[in-house]
Amino acid sequence: MNSSSVKKLLEGDPPTKIDSIDELSDGFFNSFIMEGLQVDLMEPGRVVCSLTVPHRLLNTANFLHGGAIASLIDLVGSAALHTVGATSSGSSLEINISYLDSAFENHLLVSAGGGEVIESVGATLGVVKGEQVVEIGLMEKGIFVQHKLGLDEVEIEAKVLRMGKAIGVVVVELRKKKTGKIMAQGRHTKYLPIPSKL
Repeated sequence: MNSSSVKKLLEGDPPTKIDSIDELSDGFFNSFIMEGLQVDLMEPGRVVCSLTVPHRLLNTANFLHGGAIASLIDLVGSAALHTVGATSSGSSLEINISYLDSAFENHLLVSAGGGEVIESVGATLGVVKGEQVVEIGLMEKGIFVQHKLGLDEVEIEAKVLRMGKAIGVVVVELRKKKTGKIMAQGRHTKYLPIPSKL
């Protein structure tokens, strides 16, 4: 698979609006996870991508969901195997992930007064001086306003450890792009069927 094919595999086509569950394509899940992913570097045995964490991939605590991290490890790791000659996406034999830190939606709490929060009104309330106000509420001695500052940017680096005739092994790291701090580290072993000569 050539580098432009691998890049297209990761970055995909722009999403289209759908009106019902029946209109979902077979590749919906991959495009749901991969939308916004940018390929920064591609060379034999190595792929580096970046992704600004989208709101749709956050869990209820506003952290990047562990399932999304696992999917990124699977998909970017598979792309790295394609750079060294894998002819199919194969089947996962084993995937091991260590979750070390999290990416999240950044918020800034601005308070007038101080003390403990006693009542909170969640919901997007509007824009103040160019920043989106996410939440407003009461504190013991005043009010607070919480601003949305943006989302973390994550770098995903996949390196092929071994590419045999039928087995490929890749290691993938997710890091915070700003600090380089490792968020997750995964190792993925795939069975890559040998094409028939018939």
